[in-house]
Amino acid sequence: MSAVLRKLQVSVTQQAFVLNQALTLCRATTSIQHPNWASVHERQYKSMPTHGIGRWRHLLLKEPQKKRKEKHLKKAIIAETDTAYGTLNVKMSGHDMTTVEHYAKFAHNLCNRLGIEVAESYALPTKSTEVMLMQEQSTKMYTDAVLKTHERVVQLSCLDATLCPIFMDVLLKNQPEGVQLSMNEHSEADYQARFKSRPALEGLIEKINQ
Repeated sequence: MSAVLRKLQVSVTQQAFVLNQALTLCRATTSIQHPNWASVHERQYKSMPTHGIGRWRHLLLKEPQKKRKEKHLKKAIIAETDTAYGTLNVKMSGHDMTTVEHYAKFAHNLCNRLGIEVAESYALPTKSTEVMLMQEQSTKMYTDAVLKTHERVVQLSCLDATLCPIFMDVLLKNQPEGVQLSMNEHSEADYQARFKSRPALEGLIEKINQ
């Protein structure tokens, strides 16, 4: 009986060995012919990392870096000579912003045609004026209207004395209604008028300096 059992065990082990070899061969052939049929444990994407999937910003065009606004530097005031004026400010003011803006553009173009050097062309802060009215037989006042005054400045440098009368004559003949025109020499007060006053900030600075 023992000899028969031993023969049966040997035959079973041989069959099992043959079946194992057959299974390994089948797995190898299926994985080569059809990679998608491979077993779950054999991962085919080990050499293909996924850290770049979903990135899209490199496809966009690079935007230029925004330049920081440089602090406005004060320009030197040019002194007058025997044949030319120094730094002059041609001021235009009025309540209609569109009319004042067009007149300032006209003055700038006129300077370019006559060969007059324009140092700067800028706008001054808008001023508001309240018109108050008093009721009849009463001491109370109420606001009837708020007028806004817009100012534009065309700053000239080294204006020739012989060309100045012609320049002013053309400006005065083309002066629109409701726009005031003036010309004066540039000064430190005119430079400070370009900036809005900040009473709260100025008060804090005074407290710090004390």
